[in-house]
Amino acid sequence: MITVTNRIKVKKGMGEKMAPMFTKPGPLQEFEGFHKVEVLVSTQFEDHDEMQVVMYWDTMEQFEVWRASDAFKESHKRPSGDAPDPDSPVIGSQIVIAKVASSISK
Repeated sequence: MITVTNRIKVKKGMGEKMAPMFTKPGPLQEFEGFHKVEVLVSTQFEDHDEMQVVMYWDTMEQFEVWRASDAFKESHKRPSGDAPDPDSPVIGSQIVIAKVASSISK
């Protein structure tokens, strides 16, 4: 199993407001190998919030199928095309992919 984490730096106070956007029901749940999405919000920073959108997949190949899909492209398109939106709450982001090496559950 792998996790794909999008670490998103957003304007202060926007993390919890934006979190539900990433967990709406949609085509993502229909993709083979997808398990779940969790959105973590850190508010400890003085000048921004950090969101960690963590997706759990069986394999990297299954995640790549999602990433190449029309559903992915549609869910990630900007309303203004490719131009950055100056009013966007997003300051920056970074994708981190990791293999689940160990875990424990209740």
